[in-house]
Amino acid sequence: MNNTEAKFILQAYRPGGRDAGDPAMAEALAQAARDPELGAWLAREQAHGKAVAARLREIAPPAGLRDAILAGGRATGRDGAAQRSWWARPAWLPLAAALVLGLAAWWRFAPVRGATMEEFAVNFVDHGFELPKRSADLAVLKTWLGEQHGPLPEALPAKFAELHALGCRTLDFRGRAISLVCFERGGKEFHVFVARRDDAPSATDTSPQFLDHGKFVAATWVDTKNRYVLVSTAGMDAVKQLL
Repeated sequence: MNNTEAKFILQAYRPGGRDAGDPAMAEALAQAARDPELGAWLAREQAHGKAVAARLREIAPPAGLRDAILAGGRATGRDGAAQRSWWARPAWLPLAAALVLGLAAWWRFAPVRGATMEEFAVNFVDHGFELPKRSADLAVLKTWLGEQHGPLPEALPAKFAELHALGCRTLDFRGRAISLVCFERGGKEFHVFVARRDDAPSATDTSPQFLDHGKFVAATWVDTKNRYVLVSTAGMDAVKQLL
């Protein structure tokens, strides 16, 4: 199990250790215990979950809601007929539950944003994600990306041959298609975002430009057809050696 797979599983981990006995969850937790960066990510996720739960607990239900639901929520109307309060009618209860769950899901899975492609790429990796297409064969990944109408990497630097391909997916950034191809070496992942150069006409640096984003390092460059952004936690030296 790599960090990407572990993140996908750990997104469903509930506070309090109630899921620790699940075999897949236990393996993901063990991975987080071994990898400090994954452990820090999990800690942030758990803190976020607790914050959401705390905010939800601040929502005060209408007075007498519990008793009204248990009693059938019946009240007497002006004509003397028994009626249910609107908030206790069966048709409203699933809607109310869906609304609460929807708000919590929106909070947890809010869209990844970024003012630039580099910022979007770093935020996307930090957010955690899954790969719908997994393969160690780069040709297979290119074929899949082509079927999804994603930009295809033309010629990656020669050092990429030393990396182990993990998988790929397509993304949308400001209405433009982006491809993501992920690699791994020595327990560190390298995430390559590919955009069509026509969608980023201002990008002209054929030599890699390196940027420090805290725990992440990003590198950007272009070729005749595409613009590339590489994001990794492997460190500046490792990224420079790769490019």
